[in-house]
Amino acid sequence: MTSPADPPAGAGRLEELLRSHAVRVETVLERWLPPVHIQPPRLHEAMRYAVLLGGKRIRPALVYSTGQALGVELAALDGPAAAVELIHAYSLVHDDLPAMDDDDLRRGRPTCHKAYDEGTAVLVGDALQALAFHVLARDETLRVSAERRLQMVETLAMAAGSRGMVGGQALDLEAVGQTLDETELENMHIHKTGAILRACVRLGGLAAPHTPEDTLVRLDHYAKCIGLAYQIRDDILDVQGETQTIGKARGADAAHHKPTYPSVMGLARSIELANQLHEQAMESLSVLDTGADPLRWLSAFVVERRH
Repeated sequence: MTSPADPPAGAGRLEELLRSHAVRVETVLERWLPPVHIQPPRLHEAMRYAVLLGGKRIRPALVYSTGQALGVELAALDGPAAAVELIHAYSLVHDDLPAMDDDDLRRGRPTCHKAYDEGTAVLVGDALQALAFHVLARDETLRVSAERRLQMVETLAMAAGSRGMVGGQALDLEAVGQTLDETELENMHIHKTGAILRACVRLGGLAAPHTPEDTLVRLDHYAKCIGLAYQIRDDILDVQGETQTIGKARGADAAHHKPTYPSVMGLARSIELANQLHEQAMESLSVLDTGADPLRWLSAFVVERRH
């Protein structure tokens, strides 16, 4: 069994793959984002600031890696990969607002509302969310039936809405200053962080016209595991990470009295749970051949990342 305590197999190749996918999706995003000379220019400039800041681009990498594991060409995955990153970027802009997490730094740079203003940041998030669905609806390289395209739109809408990411954020706001048990904490993060990661994997699977349903179910379980592990690692980094490395202030969760895995379970048990989720993710991929290795590397990366 692969253990995240050891250097993950394929770590070097994953780093190269992540760079390649990041460059690719950056080009796609650049093409879909409105240029700054189109009205209203300040809004379009702020949208580009929020999206083209760089970052790990884990979500597009999940779309690309899932689709390629099922034989889909990269070009046919560009639209879904860009759409999920637009949703992610919108969520970060809104999460950083004073009414939410009140963060000043994102990826080592001023957050959108600091670089511009709060009103503009709200509009940036709204516009990015709308653009994500425009991309899924209009992308001409997406080679699927109209029915499949509609399934993809529905997948992303459900993952982003009140029964997914936004619902998780609502639970998060309600939890500030409260004491949650492990089940309540897991439920919050399955929605807040996990829903979009699961959507990434499902979108990659739906981009393959004839993916069997049982394969989609296995991939969904894989995504559920890494989605929860991703949040646990985020919580761990808030305790252990350095501001220069993680790109935001360490200890922000504790400062805002937010329940986290280390605060509920302790640091050691949180690390152990993340490792267990990695093993479950590996088991979910056991029916897939070496074409799914990037998904395996991504799972190991999720529980080992330092930013």
